[in-house]
Amino acid sequence: MPGGRAQARVGVVTSRLVVVGASLAGLRAVQAARRAGHEGPITLIGSEEHLPYDRPPLSKAYLGATGTPDHFVTEQDLAALEVDLRLGCTAESLDPGRKVVVAAGVDIAYDSLVVATGASPRSAPGIPDLDGIVTLRTLDDANDIRRRLRAGIEVVVVGAGFIGSEIASSVAGRGIGVTLLDAAPVPLVRAVGETVGAALARLHERNGVRLIQGARIVEVGGGGGQVTGVMLATGEWIPADLVVVGVGAAPATAWLGGSGVGLHPADGGLLCDEYLETSVADVYGAGDVTHWPNATFDVTMRLENWTNAADQGGRAGANAVVSRQARTAYSTVPYFWSDWYGSRIQFVGYAAADDVDFVEGGPDDSRFVAFYTSGERLVGVATLNEPRKIMKFRRLIRDRATVTDAKALLASLARPAAGLRAGA
Repeated sequence: MPGGRAQARVGVVTSRLVVVGASLAGLRAVQAARRAGHEGPITLIGSEEHLPYDRPPLSKAYLGATGTPDHFVTEQDLAALEVDLRLGCTAESLDPGRKVVVAAGVDIAYDSLVVATGASPRSAPGIPDLDGIVTLRTLDDANDIRRRLRAGIEVVVVGAGFIGSEIASSVAGRGIGVTLLDAAPVPLVRAVGETVGAALARLHERNGVRLIQGARIVEVGGGGGQVTGVMLATGEWIPADLVVVGVGAAPATAWLGGSGVGLHPADGGLLCDEYLETSVADVYGAGDVTHWPNATFDVTMRLENWTNAADQGGRAGANAVVSRQARTAYSTVPYFWSDWYGSRIQFVGYAAADDVDFVEGGPDDSRFVAFYTSGERLVGVATLNEPRKIMKFRRLIRDRATVTDAKALLASLARPAAGLRAGA
């Protein structure tokens, strides 16, 4: 056993672990398996040629400036974990009967498998295949967009969710004209609800970016194979040298067709239990691809955010290599953040609430705190430019606190620390 490796723990089953997906969730699965005492071989399969890297900055600082991607690990780090790393290797099928993953035409045997293949960008209906129409999901996508951004061009971003809004913010920050389109009357409703979604939408106008809500594209113009603009149902023509489509992502599970792994009927994501195991024994899911019953809210959910990918990947990796009796159920209070125009947006909890109220600031202010409540229970909190407060509310939500408890905490955060004068 190599130096520095933890001794095998009671309940650990020595076997072959295969992880499909070499992004954050997959990497955390590998690391957690080793921390759990797994001594058997590990194979990490990634369809991209790059080492695992941080995706959120691609639509933020990386897109808006020069720089290099932030890789989570080096080849030396993975060698120290004794990982058989296979990059540029796309999973093609799964045969649970033989316990084999077929990737790049090669059979890779497993005893336990973690599927962490993430999600792929959705396509918008009616968008043709023209040069200058792009999506952003990978490092290669970001490099392509960054290469295309130059002074004097006009950019249209389709989709005003978090990724689309971050892209619009980054483009505008470079002094490039950008128009943001969203088909919904209020963007971000699924993520943060209508009340806060409408408040966040106002950030675009306050920073000189035009947001058209309820937009329906009826025609995409092109000349010589190059996009030239989009026509809306209202008859308005919007010139564009670059159209970035950001209308969401779907779980990347097409390769599991015919395997018998249960998939969600709406989006094709993995259907997992509280231990993150799929309907097929010894096959686990983690990250953007996974639906699972979150006991914190007594609801089944699928999350697309950095925090869940890291935490869920770690739990899936550990559960995949220990005995069934030693597994731990995964539950969480979701947390995500987004940066637009120099503002930090944060959310904890669950947006499907009975009521949403601004308890500090309001929809037109540069700072606010909004509480999401179901009955007397606090189930979520959204903040704008209040980064020091959010995690305290995350603990309250985890403990099933009431809105009265939350208001008391908010009041305590507003008071100066003992022994200090206000403004000191």
